[in-house]
Amino acid sequence: MTGFFILKWLAAFSPIFTVLVLMIFKNWSGSRAGAAGWFVALISASLFFGAHPKLLAYSQMKGVLLSLNVLYIIWAALLLYNVVNETGAIKAIGIGIERFSSDKSIQILIFGWIFASFLQGVAGYGVPIAVVAPLLVSLGFSPVVAVAVPAIGHSWSVTFGSMGASFQTLIAVTGYDYAYLAPWSAALLGIAAFLCGICCVHVFGGWRMVKHSFVAILIIGIAMSGTQYILAVSGMWTLGGFGASLVGLLSGLLVAKFKMYNQAPPSQATSEMSLWWALSAYFILIVIVSSGVMIPWVKTFLGQVKLSFSFPQIISLKGWVVEAGKGKAINVFGHGGALLLYSSIISFLVYKSKGYYPSGAVKIILQKTIKSGVPTSIGIVSMVCFAMIMDHCQMIYVLAEGISRVFGSFYPLISPWIGLLGAFMTGSNTNSNVVFGVLQQETAQLAGLSAALILA
Repeated sequence: MTGFFILKWLAAFSPIFTVLVLMIFKNWSGSRAGAAGWFVALISASLFFGAHPKLLAYSQMKGVLLSLNVLYIIWAALLLYNVVNETGAIKAIGIGIERFSSDKSIQILIFGWIFASFLQGVAGYGVPIAVVAPLLVSLGFSPVVAVAVPAIGHSWSVTFGSMGASFQTLIAVTGYDYAYLAPWSAALLGIAAFLCGICCVHVFGGWRMVKHSFVAILIIGIAMSGTQYILAVSGMWTLGGFGASLVGLLSGLLVAKFKMYNQAPPSQATSEMSLWWALSAYFILIVIVSSGVMIPWVKTFLGQVKLSFSFPQIISLKGWVVEAGKGKAINVFGHGGALLLYSSIISFLVYKSKGYYPSGAVKIILQKTIKSGVPTSIGIVSMVCFAMIMDHCQMIYVLAEGISRVFGSFYPLISPWIGLLGAFMTGSNTNSNVVFGVLQQETAQLAGLSAALILA
C-alpha cells in the first residue's frame, strides 16, 4: 500500500480510534464516546473525503431514519418487559422453574442459559444478568458464578434477541433481505447455543458436571437452535431469540423430570402468580407477532402506512457517488415495535383485570422504560449517525479496501474480532452492527467472500 493510501486509511479509522481511546483510557460511556466519534467523523470527512453540507445533512437524515427503525423495537421491548416485571411475573417464572428440579446443573442450565436467553429475547440490554444473577445467589450459588453464568448463557441469543433489534439493524445498514442473512446467522448462533450451555455448566462444576448434564444440554440445545433457525428463515426473526428460549424453557422443564436429574426433592417456594399466568404476556406476544407476520390480510392491513423519504444522488467533492434512493421505510403499524406495543397494551389490560398491579403502576412502568431507553437511544443515534457519515464519504470503503488487501481470503478469521471490537466499543451488539456492518459487507465483497457468512 502507498503512503498516501495509508494516510487516507488512518483518517478513515480516526473516528473509531477516538471512541476506543476515550472508552479504554478515559472510561467514557458509549453514548459520550459515540458523540465524540461523530464529531471526529465530521471533521475527517470534511478535511480528507470531500464532505459538503448537503452530503452531511442527507447522511444524518438517513441515520435518524435507521435509528428510528431500531429504537421502535427497543423501546417497545423495554415497555413489555416492565409491563410484565411490575406484576412480579418475572420472579414468579423463576420460582416456577425452580420447583421443577433441585439438581444444581439443571438449575444452572434453566436459569443461566435458558431463562437468561428468554429475558434477552424479550428485553436485552443487561436485563438477563440483572434478573438472573440474584436468583442464582438465592439458590446458593457463589456471586462469581451467579454473574458469570448468565453473562455467558444469554450471549448466543443476542442477535435475534430484544425482538430482533440487532438483526433489524443488520438488515437496515446493509440493505440485504432477511432471507439472505438469516440462514447463516441462525446456523452459527445455533452452534453457539450449545457452546454457551456447556460453558455455563463448566463454570460451575468443570468437565465432570458437563458430563453429568450432557444429555440435558443436547436436548435443550437442539430444541433452541432448531426453533431459532426455523423462525429466522421463515420471516419471524423478531421471535427468533424469544421463541427459541421459550421452547428451550419447555424442554428444560421436561428434562428436569428425568430420573437422573430429579434425585432430591424440589423447592417448595411459592408465588401468588402461577407460572402460566406469569407467561401469559409472552403467549399474547406470540399470537400477535405470528398474526402480524404470517396472516396475509393482517400483514396487509397493518402495512398501509409507511414513513419513508426519498433522497437524491449525492456526490462528494472527491467524486464519491451515493446513489439516489429511498431511506429505510418505517412500517408504522406493522413494524416489530408496533406488534410489541400491541402486546404490551393487551398484556397490561389482562394483568390489570386480574389485579396484579399495585397503585401507580402505569407511572412506574413508564419511568423505568424511559430510564432504560434514553441512554440506549442516545448511544444508538450517535453511533448510527457517525457510521452514516463514514458510509457516505467513502471512509468505510477505504477501511474495507485496506483490510481486504492485508488479509484477503483470511478475513473470516478477522471478522469476528471486528464484531467483538464493535460490541466493546459501543456496549451493544446492535451498535456494533451499525458501526461495522457495512465495513464487514464491503470487505467481504472486495475479498470475494460470502457477505452473508461474514455478516453472520
